[in-house]
Formats: sequence, C-alpha cells, structure tokens
Amino acid sequence: MDNDNWRNRVFCEDALAGIARLPDGAVDLIIADPPYNLGKDYGNDSDRMESAAYLEWTEAWVDAALPKLRAGGSLYVFLTWRYSPEVFVMLKQRMTMINEIVWDRRVPSMGGSTRRYSSVHDNIGFFANARDYYFDLDAVRIPYDAQTKKARSRSIFVGAKWLELGYNPKDVWSVSRLHREHRERADHPTQKPLEIIERMIKASCPPGGLVLDPFMGSGTTAVAARRCGRDFVGFELNADYCKLIDQRLAALEPAEQSAADNVSTPCP
Repeated sequence: MDNDNWRNRVFCEDALAGIARLPDGAVDLIIADPPYNLGKDYGNDSDRMESAAYLEWTEAWVDAALPKLRAGGSLYVFLTWRYSPEVFVMLKQRMTMINEIVWDRRVPSMGGSTRRYSSVHDNIGFFANARDYYFDLDAVRIPYDAQTKKARSRSIFVGAKWLELGYNPKDVWSVSRLHREHRERADHPTQKPLEIIERMIKASCPPGGLVLDPFMGSGTTAVAARRCGRDFVGFELNADYCKLIDQRLAALEPAEQSAADNVSTPCP
C-alpha cells in the first residue's frame, strides 16, 4: 500500500491477506478482538474451529501483525479463559506482557450453568514491544470525587498530582456489556463498548497516531479512533459489517469526524 491511501480505511477482506500489504513499523497500537472460537454467528465459519486449528490461526495473525508495530508500540487482545493461557504464553515469547486486564461485563445474576460457575468476564492481554513503550497515564486517570479530595486535604497531600488528576485505572474494568437497548448498540453479537476501546487508545496511542484493528467487527475501534484524534486501519471479512462500520462513521458529529485531522482535540 502506497501514499498512505490506506489510512482511515476498513478493508472488507481477510485480515491475513490485508495485513501483509501494510508497511512494517507504521502502527502505534494494535487492538485485536478476534473470534473467541465459541461458535458465534458472524455470517461465516470464522468462530468454529478445532482447538489446534484455532491456536495455529491465532499464531498466524499475530506473526503477520506484530511487524507492523513501531518499536514503542503495544497490543491489546481480547480473549476468553478458554484460550487466554495458550495465547498469552505464545505472545510472551514475542513481546513483554504488561498486564492481564479482566473486563467485568456486569452480567446480571440470572440463570447460568448448574455444573460450573457462570463466566461473566473477558480476558484482555496488554503487551508491549519494548521497555520504553508509549503509555499516557494522565490521559486515562479516573478523577477522585469531592468527598475523597476533602478527606485527603492534609498538607502532605496538597498539590499532589495524583490527587488533582485522579487515580490509575486498575486491571479490573467494570464496564457494562452493550444491551440491546443501549444507545451504542449496533447489529453485531460481540460489540465492545466505546469506553473500553477509547481508554486503550488514549493510553497507548499518541495523538495523531495509528491504530490497527485486524478484526473490525462493528467498527468500534474506527469510531473510537476518530473521536480521539487518531487514525485507524482495519479489516473485516463480513460485507454487512463493513457497511455497518461506514454507517457508524458517517453518523459521527462533525467535531468527531474532524478529530483525526486535529491532534489537539481531546477525546470526549
């Protein structure tokens, strides 16, 4: 791909074929939400593989995508407990593991299996290429409430940066899954909330940087990148989802549409 005409585009094709055309070292951040191999219906058989074939396919897309990262780049990958142990071990042979993040999907306590505990979380691996990887903690700090600030008003705390800006997000992220009536919800079975993807982008991709999503799905990474003043590139196999992504991007407010052209525009 030449002349940067691939930036801010989602290509409707298989990720392995498309990633190979991207220039090496061009990407600041990879956010990957691959099929979990749970038999979900994505309009194809991408989520129905034998375990060995799934792990082999995972290794193939990882080895295709990692050369596209800059030296200080990072990777977030969504998984479930079924395959995260094997995938994390494989990735630790290629990168430095920074965190395992647990996404608590706030699933209500209703029903569930009678032969095991109900699974209500996703595993997210956070990996970096190098020790000096890009990470902007201040961009994702969580503000303290007024009561907490008042309780810590002793002189030793006055002027403390962490008290004024907020605290470091923990490695358990309690963010509700997108219910059918949620205003963000699109017609996709495993759509991720903007809150999660935007946190990743703000923390791990510099303003004006480039995010790669090999499995765009409903296009949340593309939407989040535009809202946060970053560029994106991605791939999606299902043509219907590609149309959905176009619709979501077109529905952005003008200020959000232009965010990627104005790196000083803060993320909402």
